[in-house]
Amino acid sequence: MPNLDALRQEFLRNSEAFRLLHQEHHECEERLSQIAQRTLPSQEDEAEEKRLKIHKLALKDRMEAMMREQPETQVTA
Repeated sequence: MPNLDALRQEFLRNSEAFRLLHQEHHECEERLSQIAQRTLPSQEDEAEEKRLKIHKLALKDRMEAMMREQPETQVTA
């Protein structure tokens, strides 16, 4: 079975859909980091943080599903 990092890198090179999910996942991470740096987050920040965490997890699940569905014979590591 191919290395997970190598598989992820291959998907980043060869799949536009995967790249878009990865980019959106990264943007969620950045926004969560910004919220976490606030001394006194507002109720809106806390609601956004919760929504972002759920969305980020869903993105990760979709990316992992794409990698699982890839036939190993097509993977070049």
